[in-house]
Amino acid sequence: MNHLAIRIDGPRATVTLRRPEVRNAFNTRLVAELSQAFHDLGLRDGVRCIVLAAEGPAFCAGADLHWMRGMADYARDENLADARQLAAMLRTVHECPVPTIARVQGDAFAGGVGLVAACDIAVGAREATFCLSEVRLGLVPATIAPYVVRAMGARAAHRWFLTAERFDAAEAQRIGLLHEVEAADALDARIDAIAAALCAGGPHAVRACKQLVLAVAGREVDEALVGHTVEVIADIRASEEGREGVQAFLQKRRPDWLADTP
Repeated sequence: MNHLAIRIDGPRATVTLRRPEVRNAFNTRLVAELSQAFHDLGLRDGVRCIVLAAEGPAFCAGADLHWMRGMADYARDENLADARQLAAMLRTVHECPVPTIARVQGDAFAGGVGLVAACDIAVGAREATFCLSEVRLGLVPATIAPYVVRAMGARAAHRWFLTAERFDAAEAQRIGLLHEVEAADALDARIDAIAAALCAGGPHAVRACKQLVLAVAGREVDEALVGHTVEVIADIRASEEGREGVQAFLQKRRPDWLADTP
């Protein structure tokens, strides 16, 4: 892939944006490569978490200027096709079967904020800043909205969508866009610790937990939802992994999925 680097270290995969000369901004190729990478890694045997990182001083600056110039002359049908590609990429990241961690080492603007929000866990450097800048260009953050509003809530979204002001990492953590903020030199150690925690759980259970959150978030607690949760726990208890995990706990030993780890 031209715009991404992909590294696999045991159960952990790292996808790195590598367009630092344009602050890792989106273009058609990068969007397509991200979609392909998260689709393939999510289905790859042995991969149990994915870290999304970036080269250079910025995490992702949103849309590439050349891409935006091209879109300025698009007809509505072309704009629909282009927006669908970006929306599909964000959904692929959001619904990736394995847990995802955004390593936000620098600024995230516009679509870059959407990419952070689409990941399950986000950890940022103290120096990182954020901006939902679309209205300054006469646009709206439409395709990223489902993920950003889920991450920061509607009240915060009103503020930052409408004003297009910049905000810092501390504010991003306060409103829920980031889970943690670290000094730049401590960022990798914290990412490593979170990745290790993700890989310590039962592989099928972790995937099922991610799907459970997606299934219950924002839903009314009714008979259908309660019935779904009953089926989920019954199925996982009866599974080979569920039985092994309970037996390992009762026998005070490591479960078999951790047998080869120190």
